[in-house]
Amino acid sequence: MRQNPAPHIPAMLNEVLAGLALRDGGIYVDGTFGAGGYSGAILDAADCRLIAIDRDPDAVAAGASAVAKYDGRLTLVQGRFSEMQQLAAEAGAPQVQGVTLDLGVSSMQLDQASRGFSFAADGPLDMRMSKRGESAADVVNSRDQDELADIIYHYGDERRSRTVARAIIRAREAAPIERTSALAEIVAKAVGPAGRGNKKGGKRIHPATRTFQALRIYVNSEIEELRLGLAAAERLLAPQGWLAVVSFHSLEDREVKQFLSQRAGLQPGGSRHRPPNEDQRPITFHLPRRGAVKPKEAEMAVNPRARSARLRVAQRTDVPANVIPANDVEAAL
Repeated sequence: MRQNPAPHIPAMLNEVLAGLALRDGGIYVDGTFGAGGYSGAILDAADCRLIAIDRDPDAVAAGASAVAKYDGRLTLVQGRFSEMQQLAAEAGAPQVQGVTLDLGVSSMQLDQASRGFSFAADGPLDMRMSKRGESAADVVNSRDQDELADIIYHYGDERRSRTVARAIIRAREAAPIERTSALAEIVAKAVGPAGRGNKKGGKRIHPATRTFQALRIYVNSEIEELRLGLAAAERLLAPQGWLAVVSFHSLEDREVKQFLSQRAGLQPGGSRHRPPNEDQRPITFHLPRRGAVKPKEAEMAVNPRARSARLRVAQRTDVPANVIPANDVEAAL
């Protein structure tokens, strides 16, 4: 059941459409279908074909009407965007002209208390995008204090992670932590409303925000998935194809920035004007601009969730991508 959901408005939609340089007859991938906002806009903007992917079975089921609406131009499949090369090939597209990714949790998932992504309404402490595997409740009730603290610090940037981890350990000794409201209360008491790090962009945030973010990222292996997905997009994009990635927090944006900087020859000590050699990757992407695009004030006024959005766009060169085994991708980055 939804808890008074806000209307889903895709962040930086016009900028994403411009970044993809859509054209009639092209084939595109939306690796994070969600509520279908980007997908619908892409198909409305050009007479093209779109392969949309989502790991959430609810999103795929809800997208059935969109598949019917676009009469053969939309292929919607359940899976991870790290699998986009295989999924696109199965859909008859060994190469595509554009890939877009809208990272993080979707509005649909946040608004459903039963999915356990948010403490705004009480629900089971779940957070699994695919509805499979280990839940957030499994994590908080099984990991030792040091591992919990590391998860909360590295994925949530919570400077009081050890205090939070100790509080979780103490609470679960009395009873398992199984509800979002229970975890939020534990964290709030441990950190306190005036705790350090509880401001973002000059505005105070709920003291449990960073812990919930960290658990969600960990449960869904989001950083590892992003690294694999970026490498998959590099292999799938045709020469002169475009990649447009929207992120919502610094951890994601840093991963995208580092990947594109390396692939564009802009890593420390490298030069985009120097030919590839033994110490430098082939130049597989061109960056039309070095920094991220931020939302405009007008958009933030009508879509508060867009405030933290950052868009990075890159164009594929005609240099073949390095083929890296999946288990070596993280090390290679």
